[in-house]
Amino acid sequence: MVPQDKASKVREVVVANDLANHSALVGHVGGSEFSIGGPDGVGHISPGPNPYDLLSASLAACTAMTVHFQARRRKLPLDRVEVCVSFHHGAQGERGTFERTLVLGGKLDAQQRAFLLEAANLCPVGEILGISANIRTSADATASGASTPASYEDDLAELRIPYIDPD
Repeated sequence: MVPQDKASKVREVVVANDLANHSALVGHVGGSEFSIGGPDGVGHISPGPNPYDLLSASLAACTAMTVHFQARRRKLPLDRVEVCVSFHHGAQGERGTFERTLVLGGKLDAQQRAFLLEAANLCPVGEILGISANIRTSADATASGASTPASYEDDLAELRIPYIDPD
């Protein structure tokens, strides 16, 4: 058997229309299936997280795993990590921003908390997203945001999508 190099590994997500549900989108990853929310173009709003929610969830999950891994590696007394991520579109031509808040539970001293806050920046998904968006991280604020949630229509309104006239 020939060993595969890192470049040959593929992570595949399949998104397809669910014809039984007003053509709502369904994502498939391995054996998992999940609804993808947002407008379907004919007046229906499909339930489920929209693509921006999924992107934010990916950053939050990767951050939590990275912080947890670094705490275990250093044998730090981290009992719980909670990561809240919100995305804000940049003004026209400017970069968008992910606001990331970490709540770290456990008997951590200030130096350990600072280390784990920095460890959040080692998150591989954050490194990829940081190429085209700013990521701001803060610690120990309440992670459940009190701001008004944006809709996918709000996200689409922020983007300049040209009208394409089919031939």
